[in-house]
Amino acid sequence: MHICIHKEVVNKTTVWVRKMDAHKRTSSSIKTANKRSNADEENQLRGNVEFEKHEETVTGDWQKEWQDILLLLFLYVLQGVPLGIGNAFTMFLQNHNVSYSQQAIFSFAIWPFSIKILWAPIVDSLYFKSYGRRKSWLVPTQYLIGLFLAVLSCHLNVWFGEKKHEPDIGLLTIVFASLSFLGATQDIAVDGWALTMLSRRNVGHASTCNSVGQTAGMFLGYVVFMTLESKDFANTYIYSKPQETGLVTMEGFLRFWAVVFFMTTTLVALLKTERASEGAEMAVAETYRITARIFMMPSVLTAGVFLLTAKIGFGITDGVTHLKLIEAGVPKEKLALLSVPIIPLQTILPLFLSRYITSDRPLDVFVKAYIPRLVLGLVFSVVVWWTFSFEDTFPAYYYGVVVLVYAVHQVLVYSCFVAFMAFFARVSDPALGGTYMTFLNTLSNLGGNWPTTLAFWALDYTTYKSCTIGGHNCSGQEGQQECTNLGGQCRTLLDGYYVVSLVSIVIGFLWFALFGKRTAQYLQRLKHDAWAVPR
Repeated sequence: MHICIHKEVVNKTTVWVRKMDAHKRTSSSIKTANKRSNADEENQLRGNVEFEKHEETVTGDWQKEWQDILLLLFLYVLQGVPLGIGNAFTMFLQNHNVSYSQQAIFSFAIWPFSIKILWAPIVDSLYFKSYGRRKSWLVPTQYLIGLFLAVLSCHLNVWFGEKKHEPDIGLLTIVFASLSFLGATQDIAVDGWALTMLSRRNVGHASTCNSVGQTAGMFLGYVVFMTLESKDFANTYIYSKPQETGLVTMEGFLRFWAVVFFMTTTLVALLKTERASEGAEMAVAETYRITARIFMMPSVLTAGVFLLTAKIGFGITDGVTHLKLIEAGVPKEKLALLSVPIIPLQTILPLFLSRYITSDRPLDVFVKAYIPRLVLGLVFSVVVWWTFSFEDTFPAYYYGVVVLVYAVHQVLVYSCFVAFMAFFARVSDPALGGTYMTFLNTLSNLGGNWPTTLAFWALDYTTYKSCTIGGHNCSGQEGQQECTNLGGQCRTLLDGYYVVSLVSIVIGFLWFALFGKRTAQYLQRLKHDAWAVPR
């Protein structure tokens, strides 16, 4: 079950990827740090935010701006849909028996969302003044997303291998990486527009629109997509007579959202005007110079190593487990539906954890959650082994256990995430809050991406399969095809999932004992001067 309702994938995710980058804003010039957590919202919104002067006459009553709030909510929903579709495609690919090395290649598709700081200053600084600072990027970006979805729907049968072709992993990766890049650009534009679209007293609703909208969008693109596309679901619960297709096809679903993007973007372009920004703007070159100065600070260098390696023990658990469950026979649409009960938990957790991360030592929450999260990797290994022991169907109690384990996993994942967000808000230089926090978020996101990609690669090299006829190695696709041609079956003698999982957990324990725990304590002991950017 890929519960990736956040941009880390996304942990991730994966996430869900995959993920939790859904709550990490990257608009550097506008200098803001809106977060989903309610822990000290004033501190999270610190930074030199470019609010306009018209707030003087606005009462702050949200009912007077409900149309703008609904527009923001809808724009964030649109942002989440392509991300959800990308998560769904990892599971569709798994059903097409692609190798884990190919999944590793496809996992690069989510990386652009984690490195958007590289072009965020350009989006913030270059625009057509007569058209609008944010619309200059939002409108063409959303048109391009619609175009990519339309093109993907037309060529899906060939690229996805539906007509006796091998899935074109390279091309699919390029297409979804482009969608991720466009979605990240749209994210930057919408985040910036929210600050001038809403009054000062209502701008706090932007973070709510962000989290709710993106969660809803990813739900539509992931859970709803896989459920409606599944012929097994439709034959069981909808059709009176068995059919060969689900309620929708992949092509039809992609075309529908392409039309939605084209139509709604046209309406926004024609009907919605943008207020001119009156705040002082930072030049592109200056923003990059500031980022370079932040990177060269000793405290940030230490934090960078910490953030880039903190999730080294979680890559296999966060990114691969749900695919192993599909490999074991669990229907992908049921895995997607199992994420529904966990969504309320994701909403409540930040509120509950806020009381623990408002102190001067927010990383203590990460330290306390780290070992249990590693141990949960062993629990997932047992769940995967247990799943393979079933023959054709899975009893109801099996799904109950899976939901329970994933619920505990979400508690631990969110504990680490919220702890990092609180720490970033605490140490970021107030004069450069947006750029500073975006840089730290980028390091954290990359620290979650590379372990998952590496875990995918390692799986194929640590798995050994033997053909029942001849006994030769059939671990690769060519070996499997040769075994099939001989009339044999390719049986797994050593599953790399358990090998990589065990190695990852051991490395995670060593990282925590030798570096992680003491570095977290060291970073929290540093004075604020150690984090101030030299002028």
